[in-house]
Amino acid sequence: MRTLFILLAFCFQIHAADLIVQIGTDKPLAVKMTDLELLPHQTVKAADHAGKEASWTGVPLYQVLQFAGISFGDSLRGPALAQYVVITATDGYKAVFALPELDPRSTDDPVLLCETMNDAPLPADLGPLRLVIPKEKRHFRWVRNVAKIELRKVE
Repeated sequence: MRTLFILLAFCFQIHAADLIVQIGTDKPLAVKMTDLELLPHQTVKAADHAGKEASWTGVPLYQVLQFAGISFGDSLRGPALAQYVVITATDGYKAVFALPELDPRSTDDPVLLCETMNDAPLPADLGPLRLVIPKEKRHFRWVRNVAKIELRKVE
C-alpha cells in the first residue's frame, strides 16, 4: 500500500511540474504557468475529437519558443529550417512540428498551447496544458497534458 501511495504522489508531482522547454543540448528551461500568463494569448473556436465545438484559449506555441530564445520571422531560413519541435505529454505521447508550421509569417493556422476551454481551466484528463490545432482535420497532434517541448535538429 505504501508503494502505491509513493507512486501516486510521484505521478501528482509530474502533473504539477513546470512545462519543460529543451533547446538542443542546452540546459532545460522550466516554464511556469505564471510565465505563460504573461505571454500574448489567443482564443479560437474548434471542434474536439468528438466533434464538440469549444472555445480554446492559450499561448501560440511560437510565443513559448520565443520565450525560450528561438527566433522566427526573417531568421527562419537556411540551417534554421533543419529544426523541428517535439511535443511530449506526461504519458509519453509525442507529436512533431516543422518550425514553419508555427511561424505566423508562414501560416495563418495557429498552434496553441491552451490553458482554458470555454473560459474554464482544462479538466484533469486534458490539461493543465493542451495543444490545439484548430484547422487540422484529425486530432493526432492535439496533445493532452503537455509536459515538454523540445527543439531538435535534423541530423
